[in-house]
Amino acid sequence: MRDFVIDTDTASDDAVAILMALAAPDVNVLALTTVAGNVGVQQATRNALYTAEVAGAFVPVYVGAAAPLIRPHLDAHWFHGRDGFGDQNYAEPKQRPQSEFAADALVRLAREKPGLTLVTLGPLTNVALALARSPGFAQNVGRCVVMGGAPCCEGNVTPAAEYNIWVDPEAARRVFRSGLPIDLVGWHVSRGASVLTDAECEEILAFRTAKARFAIDCNRRAREAYFTQTGEVGLSLADPTAMAVALERDVGLNWSRHFVEIECASELTRGMTIIDRLNVAHDENNRTPWRDALFDGHKAEICWTFNASRYKAMLRSALE
Repeated sequence: MRDFVIDTDTASDDAVAILMALAAPDVNVLALTTVAGNVGVQQATRNALYTAEVAGAFVPVYVGAAAPLIRPHLDAHWFHGRDGFGDQNYAEPKQRPQSEFAADALVRLAREKPGLTLVTLGPLTNVALALARSPGFAQNVGRCVVMGGAPCCEGNVTPAAEYNIWVDPEAARRVFRSGLPIDLVGWHVSRGASVLTDAECEEILAFRTAKARFAIDCNRRAREAYFTQTGEVGLSLADPTAMAVALERDVGLNWSRHFVEIECASELTRGMTIIDRLNVAHDENNRTPWRDALFDGHKAEICWTFNASRYKAMLRSALE
């Protein structure tokens, strides 16, 4: 069995990703840790608990950071609804969260289960706090799959940035400089062929399972918002694409390894994931004055293209 910990700001697409992990027969989800992002941390916690109940699973849920490291929290209610689940008025979950703070739980679990897979589906605040608490945290994580960023420089919250990185860029910078073994799955892979068509959504609803109904219904607001944002019809699920890669890495078709830096100072490009794809910052022939100062980070594996048909088959299997 593979040990997973999922760090989440549990909105509608996070919930589907969690359902995928809980359905995987060879995965043991040790914990869900919640963070402020698309919704506030208390709502994210409620949503995580409710999602586990829909899956028929008991998973410990740990409440994490209520705001970014140094910035005010800016939610995404316009996209996911005020409750993160499209304002569908779901019942209160019966389970309750654990008392341990999420960053402390991350440190403890990585120490107890060295080599675990950490999947991040929201802002990286909890992970940054875990790194600050324990210098050995990065070495205890076997793999860190990050849903975030816009490696192709087309953002969904600004022209340059994807929301998860933009909302707490200082945390993201700390994480990418930490030496964690990061697989970066950007927003771009959830577009195009990865978008569920109307017919595919109806096919999932036809399963008539609680998971299938929940997965489609809680994303109704997000589906409308995605059309408003991009003009593309269908349901784009960024977090499930990252979870598919976490479960089966070769769902990501093309990968390359590069230094990654996060822009924190500029409001124009705040949260931009700067990928040194040509290694210009470490080219000894490059004598520009910013060369050494700009890139202090470590390398990450970047997923550029994606097997959409295989991802959709995984999604259907998890919900059926």
